[in-house]
Formats: sequence, C-alpha cells, structure tokens
Amino acid sequence: MSLQEDVAGRQRRYFISMMIRTACFILMVVFSGPWRWIFLAGAFFLPYVAVIVANAGREPSITPESVLDLEKKALEAKRRESL
Repeated sequence: MSLQEDVAGRQRRYFISMMIRTACFILMVVFSGPWRWIFLAGAFFLPYVAVIVANAGREPSITPESVLDLEKKALEAKRRESL
C-alpha cells in the first residue's frame, strides 16, 4: 500500500470516529437516564480511540532478513572501530 493510500485510509477512519462522537453528543441531548451517561462516555473516550486507530498501520515490519542485515552492519561497525 502506498503512503498516500495509507494516509487516506487513516483520515477516513478518523473522520468516521469523529462522526460517531458527534452522534454521541447529539444523542446525549436527546436521551435521558442511563443512555445519556453511556453517550457521554462514548463522546469522552472516542477521541482517544480515534487517534490510536488512526495512527495504527504503517509500522515497519521486521523480517529475518532485516534482522540479519542489522546484525551484519553492527559487526562491520565494530570491526571498523577496532582497526
């Protein structure tokens, strides 16, 4: 997946989460009783969840080849320092 597609997907997920938060605020005004508190909790916690979900994704993947390359570079650097 390209960087542009990844960013677009993150923006879409964040936008959907914020629309759900907006709906929670509106429903909090409409409903009363325990539902009001449930919607308030949703409106309060959704920004945190939205940021976590939007930032998940483009982490670098660690493969055995990449670990071997890092070890090889570290050994070469040590060898150069000892010279």
